[in-house]
Amino acid sequence: MDDRMTGRVLIAGGGIAGLAMRRALRRRGLPSLTLERRGEPADAGLAINLPGNAVQALGQLGLGDALRRVGSPVHRREYRTESGRLLFAVDETAFWGEEVRPHCLRRADLLRLLTLDLEPGDIRQGCEVAAVRQGPHGVTAECLDGSAEAGRLLVGADGVHSRVRRSVFGDRAPDAAMLAPASWRFMAPNPGLDAWTLWAGSDGLFLLIPVDRGEVYGWVSVGKAAGQGRDLAASRAAFASFPRLVRDILDSVLAQPGALHHSPLEEVRIPSWTRDRVVLVGDAAHATAPVWAQGAALALEDALVLSALLAERTDWGTVGTDYDALRRPRVTHVQAMTDRLSRTAGMPGWARNLLLPVIGPRSYRATYSPLRKPVSA
Repeated sequence: MDDRMTGRVLIAGGGIAGLAMRRALRRRGLPSLTLERRGEPADAGLAINLPGNAVQALGQLGLGDALRRVGSPVHRREYRTESGRLLFAVDETAFWGEEVRPHCLRRADLLRLLTLDLEPGDIRQGCEVAAVRQGPHGVTAECLDGSAEAGRLLVGADGVHSRVRRSVFGDRAPDAAMLAPASWRFMAPNPGLDAWTLWAGSDGLFLLIPVDRGEVYGWVSVGKAAGQGRDLAASRAAFASFPRLVRDILDSVLAQPGALHHSPLEEVRIPSWTRDRVVLVGDAAHATAPVWAQGAALALEDALVLSALLAERTDWGTVGTDYDALRRPRVTHVQAMTDRLSRTAGMPGWARNLLLPVIGPRSYRATYSPLRKPVSA
């Protein structure tokens, strides 16, 4: 395959990871073609909380000012018991600084930001990658509609259930692992909260984050004892001892058909993110539980690092291996801290409430301190 005919990068997936990759490449002057299976943008999961390293990465993508015009900054985190007692709080502005403090916004707004000032001609809607064929100098992506696109490199940014991952790695890479089948997201009127607030009970977690226009983004999860079906109403009793504010919001969203979006928690951990001229980024490579809100953050960083490597080299044959080596320590750190917090969450309520005021702030600092250093871009 002639490199002159296949000098572009193919990107499988037009979600956060894929659009970040597209934007990072454009800023480097590298041509790309994004293949997105959806025919039109989805709501992409209501809203998203971006920790400081995600805000920092968006700044490196030229979107710092635009981000501040949508959504809401997150100044403070509060961790509370199911009765509402405050266990500990974190001043996020003090920790991250004014410029890169965490930010909550609608996912649709984040997707729109990532496409700002980009021409629409380098993205194909309704084209889902079904198979991948590699040659010595390039790669071909075959779509379900029978069409095919050639490029010099293929970036698999097609999410937790990545077709690119299955096509390239086959049985060598395990599929996404289910962490919890019972988790839901929603938007609701803000009851007066001005902080990221999590209530933790023995059978359920309830998180609310202020977003914009007087609304909050909500996330709910229940334990095995409270039920594992798709109907949150069946697990309503898990929140009986939570504050009235929580119970009122839960009742209001349960009363609205379609207000709740069921979202099982899944993760991807594989030993390699690259094979020849295919590289995985974002959730396709390393989806993790959302306890530290690192899914989008790591995807944005992946795009910055990989695009920098591609821009500085003429030979892309070893770019994937070097990208893996550069990104692996940071991702491994997030996974380790996710495992640590998950073990804490699994403790009996009395033990968790006794320990969290001490270990909670430490865990926050231990998790995020290494992530304050910007990635090379």
